[in-house]
Amino acid sequence: MKAMKWLLAGLSALLISDGATVASENAGSKEATSDLPFSATDVAVFDTPWALAFLDEDEMLVTEKGGRIWLVTTGGDKVPVEGVPDVVYRGQLGLLDVAPAPDFATSGLVYLTYVEPNAASGSLALARASLARGDGEVSLQNFDVVWRDDALPGGGQAGGVIAFAPDGRHIFLTVGDRMRPKRAQDLSTPQGSIIRLTLDGEPAPGNPFEARSQARPEIWSFGHRNPYGLAFAPNGQLWAHEMGPRGGDELNRIEAGGNYGWPLVSNGDQYSGASIPRHSTRPDLTAPSLYWNPVIAPAGLAFYTGTRFAGWKDSALIGGLAGLSLSRITFDPSGAAHEADRWDMEARIRDVAVDPDGYVWVIEDDAEGRLRRLEPK
Repeated sequence: MKAMKWLLAGLSALLISDGATVASENAGSKEATSDLPFSATDVAVFDTPWALAFLDEDEMLVTEKGGRIWLVTTGGDKVPVEGVPDVVYRGQLGLLDVAPAPDFATSGLVYLTYVEPNAASGSLALARASLARGDGEVSLQNFDVVWRDDALPGGGQAGGVIAFAPDGRHIFLTVGDRMRPKRAQDLSTPQGSIIRLTLDGEPAPGNPFEARSQARPEIWSFGHRNPYGLAFAPNGQLWAHEMGPRGGDELNRIEAGGNYGWPLVSNGDQYSGASIPRHSTRPDLTAPSLYWNPVIAPAGLAFYTGTRFAGWKDSALIGGLAGLSLSRITFDPSGAAHEADRWDMEARIRDVAVDPDGYVWVIEDDAEGRLRRLEPK
C-alpha cells in the first residue's frame, strides 16, 4: 500500500511542471517516514471532526463538520454542546473552526466559524457565544453572528480558520476563494483573503485598505486560494498555509497588504493540466516561504512552545490530508521556512494542537476520526 502511495506521488510529480523557485521560496521535499519519534494514544473518536481547541489543561472543544461540538476531557470523556447553529454540510462545507476568546477564563466566550444556510447556498459566518454549564449539560448561549461573508458564494473552499492577535485585541480569519479564483484579486469581496477584525467583528482600525474606495476595510492580505491553517509564531509573526491547485501548496508569512498571487501565479497547475505562471515570473507578488509539489493538502497549524519534545521549540506543526502526514517546520534566523520532518500518520490529519503541558494532539479527517495524544518516545 505504501509502495503504491509513493508511486502515485512520483507520477504526480512528473505530471506537474517544474515549479521553479525564487530566492524566498523553498520546496518541501521530505518523504514521510514511519520511524516516529513519538507514541500515539487514541483518546476519543468523532464523526468527521474539523477542529480542536484547548480551553485549559484538562478540557478542549472539538467540532464535527456535520454540525456538532463536543466538550472533551484529556481522558476522553465527551459531552455534547447544545445550541449549535444549523450548517450547510456537504463537501468542504459545514461546521468549521472553534477558538476560545483570549479572555475565556473570565468571559467564557468562544468563537466559531461555519457555513450558514441562506438563499445563496451557504455563506461563511463568524459567531460568538458564551459556553455555559449546568445540570450536567453544556450549551452555547447569547449566540451572535459578528461577521459574515455577504458576497455571493460559490462552491467549497470556505476557509474559516481563526487566530487571535498576540495582544488579544483582534481576530484574524481566513476566507477561501469559494472556487471563484478571480475573487482572490478583487478587493471588493473578502473571498480569497485573510481579514482582521475587532473582537466584536468590525473591521479593525489601521487595516491596509480601509481608505481605498471599493475595497473591503477588513482585508489584511489577499491572493489566497484555500487557507486552512493560520497561527502566530512565538515571535509574533503571522503564518498561514493554503492548498494549491494541482501542486503548489503554500506556507506564507503574512504581512499587511500583501498580495500572495492566486490565481495569477502558483507553483502548481490547473486540474485540467493547463499551466499557471510560476511565482518566479511575478516578483511584485509575494512568493511562499515554503511550497509542496506534490501536495500534502495542509490542514491545521500550531507552533510548539513546550519542552517535552526536545529540539521542537518554536517549530510549526502542520497536518497533511493528502499526505497522511504530520510535518514539522523550522525557521532560520532570516525567517525562511524549511520542512525538517514529515511523519507518516497513516491517516488524514485534519487539525493539530499543543496542550498547556506540551503534549501534541492531532485529529483525523474520517467518519471515525481519532483524537490522538502524541508523547515523545
